[in-house]
Amino acid sequence: MNYNDHQPPHFHAEYQDYEATIQIVTGAVTGHMPRRALNLIWTWLDEHQAELLDNWERSRQRRPLQRIEPLA
Repeated sequence: MNYNDHQPPHFHAEYQDYEATIQIVTGAVTGHMPRRALNLIWTWLDEHQAELLDNWERSRQRRPLQRIEPLA
């Protein structure tokens, strides 16, 4: 996430030479990412959506972000 970033709530993901933006509420993807990586990202998003939205609000207020556990 980037501080004071544009709406809608989203995060940025990188995998090898790929980059994508993932909307937190819908899971919609902008950019390119291999399907296997996207499936892992969507699984992680499903498990941590509330934490991601909390961090989105923190970033909008320029507050420190909370650590979110990686996919187990």
